[in-house]
Amino acid sequence: MNILKVVLQSILSVAVLFILTRIMGKRSIHQMNLFDYINGITIGSIAAELATDLEEWEEPLTAMILFGLLTALIDWATCKSIPIRKFFNGKPVILYENDTILKENLLKVKIDLNEFLTQCRVAGYYDLFQLQCAIMETNGQISFLPKSDQRPVTPKDLSQKPEPETVFVSLIFDGKVLQQNLESFGKDMQWLRAELHTAGIGQISEVFFACCDACGNFRACRIPTPQKKKSIFEP
Repeated sequence: MNILKVVLQSILSVAVLFILTRIMGKRSIHQMNLFDYINGITIGSIAAELATDLEEWEEPLTAMILFGLLTALIDWATCKSIPIRKFFNGKPVILYENDTILKENLLKVKIDLNEFLTQCRVAGYYDLFQLQCAIMETNGQISFLPKSDQRPVTPKDLSQKPEPETVFVSLIFDGKVLQQNLESFGKDMQWLRAELHTAGIGQISEVFFACCDACGNFRACRIPTPQKKKSIFEP
C-alpha cells in the first residue's frame, strides 16, 4: 500500500512541478539570476519530499505551489517595474575597461583575478589588451567587447551586401513528410519529389530529414545505411 502511495504522490509531484515550470517560464540555467536558481533548487527539494512523505503530503504540496507562484509573481513584477528588477536581479558590473582591470568591481561581484582571466581565456581572449571592456551580467555570465581592430571582419566592413538570411523549415522530419509545412511554402508532393530527384534521392522513404528556406534552398539527408565495422581493438 505504501508503494502505491509513493507512486501516486510521485506522479502528483511531477505533474505539479511541470505546471509550475511552465508558469515560471522557459529560461535555461545560464539565463537564471541567483534568486531564480535558488528558488528552482528549493522547489525541486520540496517536490522530492512530496513524493516520499507518506503521512503529511499536503504540506510539501502547499509549499511547492506557494514557492512556484511567488517566483512567478516576482518574475512578473520584475518585468513591469525597473526598481523591483534592480532589487531582485541587480545590475551589470563593468570588470575591465580601457586597458584597466577594475579591482573594486571584481571584489563587488566576488570573483578573483585568476577566475576573471580564466573566463577571458575561455571566451578566446588570451591577451587582455584585445578587449575594450568586460561586463558581469545579472545572470553571472561575463560578456566581452573586443576592440574595433580585434573583432571579426563583417560584410559591412568590406562594403558588401549579402542576401538576407532566411529560416529553414523542416519538410521531412524523421522520415515523415510534414504536409502542413510543405503547404505553407505553396508546394506539393510533386515539387518535393522533383527536389529530391535533383538531390540524387529517388524515394521519399530514403530521406531522414529535409528542409527548405524562403529562397528555395533545399537540403536533404538520407537515412544512414547500417554498416558493420570491425573494431580496431579486435584481433
